[in-house]
Amino acid sequence: METKLISVMESEIEEKDSLLREAGEILKNGGLVAIPTETVYGLGGDALNKASSQKIYAAKGRPSDNPLIIHVADMESVEKIVTGVSTQARKVADAFWPGPLTMIFPKAEIVPYETTGGLDTVAVRMPSHPVARRVIAYAGGYVAAPSANTSGKPSPTLAKYVMEDMNGKIDMVIDGGEGDIGLESTIVDMTVSPPQILRPGYITKEMLEELLGEIDVDRTILRNDTGDRPKAPGMKYRHYAPKGELTIISGSQDAVIEYINDNARKAMAEGKRVGIIGSDEAIAGYVGDSVKNVGSKSDELSIGRSLYRILREFDEENIDVIYSESFGSEGMGQAIMNRLLKAAGHQLIEV
Repeated sequence: METKLISVMESEIEEKDSLLREAGEILKNGGLVAIPTETVYGLGGDALNKASSQKIYAAKGRPSDNPLIIHVADMESVEKIVTGVSTQARKVADAFWPGPLTMIFPKAEIVPYETTGGLDTVAVRMPSHPVARRVIAYAGGYVAAPSANTSGKPSPTLAKYVMEDMNGKIDMVIDGGEGDIGLESTIVDMTVSPPQILRPGYITKEMLEELLGEIDVDRTILRNDTGDRPKAPGMKYRHYAPKGELTIISGSQDAVIEYINDNARKAMAEGKRVGIIGSDEAIAGYVGDSVKNVGSKSDELSIGRSLYRILREFDEENIDVIYSESFGSEGMGQAIMNRLLKAAGHQLIEV
């Protein structure tokens, strides 16, 4: 299969509308199209066509019990694929849709089990990216779109990384530039009381609490020793991982720099290539083959936007060993640490 790469930036939607119509037709006919969203690139297929969902799993090498998120463009579409929208869910939708938030509902019969990973619930998101929304509308309104990467690798925030993983496996990739947020959407299970965050993201626990009151959080988000099995799409398997072995170091800034540099020098003496992920506050103190500034700890959005790109760059540079600073566990920091811990296989060292 030849994968067609097109470029449609937000400012070009009207002049390149015919290309987006073409993408919609591909999806309607059972093909796969990678689309830009405000979070990461999504690998789109017709969510109501079980064969399309099966193609998504095959292209990603993704386990078929891992649910896909259905992307919609309006609330009318949501009503057709769920059995009911609670008052709380409507409040969340009014506050955060379109945007980087996914809600879980009881599914309607029209949604195939191939899309929901065999579950009686369905994950739904209304993205804010105008290119994604236009394609969803042209595709018939329901696009299943997990991240457009080979399962287990860092999610792509640039089209070139989608092509790296998906070239020859899917019909089209739409280059819409770099994702604004860079981490996948927050997932909230609205079928339980209180609602439970299954995957942290840009929409934080604090934001949801301000709107709804009590919010529960899946205990596996920052821990792998609970004995519980993660419930969210993409969270029960090792994920976001670079090729190099990643370890997270937590402690005071000076202690973290000293530990990382000592171990980096040992690894380099053994002939290994070492990558370091450092914050703006500490970056000048590190020694390694590739030292990358992920952003300021006071600007978690910049860290989230940079993280997956940096992990991909380390792969391009054939980095063998990676050390990263740790980040906060509140607000957006919870999402950043969740992704880092998954990428590191929960290798975290306190110094």
